[in-house]
Amino acid sequence: MGCASSIHISDRVVYQSGKESEDSHSPQQTNTTQQGNPASALPLKPQSCKTTLTEVQFGPMKLFKDPLQVLLVFAKEDSQSNGFCWACEKANFRCSMARTPESALECFLEKHHDLVIIDHRHSRHFDAEALCRSIRAVNSSENTVIVAVVKRPDREEASVMPLINAGFNRRYVENANMMACYNELLQLEHGEVRAQFKLRAGNAIFTALEQSQEAIEITSEDQVIQYVNPAYESIMGYQRGELIGKEIIEVPKSEKNKPDLLETINSCIRKGKEWQGIYYAKKKNGDSIQQNVKITPVIGQGGKIRHYVSINWPLHDNNKSDKSTERVQAESQTDIQSSKHKDRRKGSLDVRSTTSRGSDGSSQRRHSSMARIHSMTIEAPITKVINIINAAQESSPMPVAEALDRVLEILRTTELYSPQFGTNDEDPHTNDLVGGLMTDGLRRLSGNEYILASKQPHHMPSHLTTPLTLNDIPPRIAQTMENEESWDFDIVNLEAATMKRPLTYLGMKIFSRFGVCEYLNCPEATLRSWLQVVEANYHSSNSYHNSSHAADVLHATAYFLSKERVKQSLDPIDEVAALIAATVHDVDHPGRTNSFLCNAGSELAILYNDTAVLESHHAALAFQITTRDDKCNIFKNIERNEYRTLRQAIIDMVLATEMTKHFEHVNKFVNSINKPLAALEENGGSSDEDSAKSILTSPENRILVKRMLIKCADISNPCRPQELCIEWAGRISEEYFAQTDEEKRQGLPVVMPVFDRNTCSIPKSQISFMDYFITDMFDAWDAFADLPNLMQHLDNNFKYWKGLDERKLHSLRPPPE
Repeated sequence: MGCASSIHISDRVVYQSGKESEDSHSPQQTNTTQQGNPASALPLKPQSCKTTLTEVQFGPMKLFKDPLQVLLVFAKEDSQSNGFCWACEKANFRCSMARTPESALECFLEKHHDLVIIDHRHSRHFDAEALCRSIRAVNSSENTVIVAVVKRPDREEASVMPLINAGFNRRYVENANMMACYNELLQLEHGEVRAQFKLRAGNAIFTALEQSQEAIEITSEDQVIQYVNPAYESIMGYQRGELIGKEIIEVPKSEKNKPDLLETINSCIRKGKEWQGIYYAKKKNGDSIQQNVKITPVIGQGGKIRHYVSINWPLHDNNKSDKSTERVQAESQTDIQSSKHKDRRKGSLDVRSTTSRGSDGSSQRRHSSMARIHSMTIEAPITKVINIINAAQESSPMPVAEALDRVLEILRTTELYSPQFGTNDEDPHTNDLVGGLMTDGLRRLSGNEYILASKQPHHMPSHLTTPLTLNDIPPRIAQTMENEESWDFDIVNLEAATMKRPLTYLGMKIFSRFGVCEYLNCPEATLRSWLQVVEANYHSSNSYHNSSHAADVLHATAYFLSKERVKQSLDPIDEVAALIAATVHDVDHPGRTNSFLCNAGSELAILYNDTAVLESHHAALAFQITTRDDKCNIFKNIERNEYRTLRQAIIDMVLATEMTKHFEHVNKFVNSINKPLAALEENGGSSDEDSAKSILTSPENRILVKRMLIKCADISNPCRPQELCIEWAGRISEEYFAQTDEEKRQGLPVVMPVFDRNTCSIPKSQISFMDYFITDMFDAWDAFADLPNLMQHLDNNFKYWKGLDERKLHSLRPPPE
């Protein structure tokens, strides 16, 4: 029975080799039909039908691998495609051929090939780089090797960076010689493919580490921490992000170890010897824990020590702790246990620390901190508070003094308005959302760099001819925007009607309604040109952060500006600033979070020092593209001082959309505006109206109102009608899935591991987002602006997601009945 066969399934797979066929044929040229045109496979040679497993050694593991699965993507049969087909047959690889990107992707999703070879020579047939990106977006392509077949250069050698950025591993300069193709396949098999096979096995090892009950820490040869497992986090009280990238010497040490113990350990392991013994480690809350520790040096390239692996397990029979330490540890455990049952959402407005400090050494710390504070010459308000607390500690009993120690610990943080989140193993969705949205990333673990599209010249739309006016908007689009003043306005319908250009049209109507052109003294044509340029610099390829999201935020901003309490607080310049800020707030967004850009060492992260990277870029680029061309410079006719005031307000509002300061903005708004207004309403009196006006219109509070307004507009999706809420939830989830795919592909830290497209529960992620970020903020905004319809939508949507979650569903919608 012959082994090789030629198989035709529509236009998907027109050739396979290395599989047993039902029909017995001698090798011959076989004709297949593809899209109605004759296409021929190549002459096949007889070969053994036996499938042999390849044995690969990976450290102490012995791996067995099936014959390679190869996917060839060539639009047309030629000598090059035939060369690779022959080479696959000779090497006994299982080979599939696809003629179109769609069939290639379908085939890859079915077979998950080890090696994909894509014809990059003829762009008129299909976009090879786009196909490569599509394959890379599939989770299972993480360990696939993708090769581009390129033309032989006519003159000078071209850079391979575009290929690498698209996701290719290497290129093959066209050479149809059959032995050249065969040699290339052999080198790939024993090089990149085998390396990727070992990396796949490495995932199993990391799974074992993650599940281990023993605390495991891996450091580099320079003793920089590169990995800790969940057991380590649980035992030591640290989160992974607090340790990764730190040197061992930066982590606090327990004073209970003998002075020369660390020197003894280092002396041993630097010689390549394993060390095992008893060691006191210092937990994050300051407690010492006695552990049995084994540290093993790992020898790597060049026979040198490349890593140290430390395995630690606590000794539970430690009787050396004094009773006061045991008592404080017990109190700390009680605090932590009770905090697990507390409504975490309310923690955003009632910030507490669940850490406690042992009495061991607390008196000395108190005296030394008192001395330092009294020696300061600058008396800031916080300094006065700390001085008062220190003075009170001197005459207080021990439990009170220890409690005040914890108060001082909280006051010394720079983020007084931001809650301190502990780990919650039962709610990984919330942990990942908080970690992904409220941090600027872990220290980079690899040399990979992420280059934003913004490195390219920014877009000037080709359709920037004579701009239309409001009267020229097509009737179909105008009809779609008829109810744009309603909160239930459907931005998705407008997106479809405008062919993904809703921002220009909705912007024209809203800016006209608020008289922006009259305020800025600019022609309507200039405004239209500006809106077109801004929209052209949003990435339509992003599933969420595109111009439809900008239009949605602009719509919400306009809706909030029409509320009576907001109108009482803001001036016309504030309204103009808010509308412009909403329009540009995510311009040139790459569809990746700040944490991703910082981890990837992107040019923007370097430019903005890993701080508010995207928000700084949005604000800066908005003014760059506005002022570089008079045709779209909406600011060119306003007076200089007014421009400076407007510019500052726009920048402040765009920067307020950064989530790391979310709780600071919400808490300041509540304490500076909501509570004073509520107190006035409770007390009554004739001067209430004047007092309320002074609260609403003070310069500081107007800034807080504008920040709160754009923040609520930016993340108002859970308060939209249910169908829109579901649509936006799907879009943001897809964007996070794509980021996780890319992080895995590039070997970067995965910022939000729960957003894995194969395992993520979208209802759980929405519930966590509402609980942590939305409910408190909109409670505060509703108390100010009176938004009962939004709060009803929020309640309905929360119940919808809760219902799906209770049914253990992970999808956006329930299955059809």
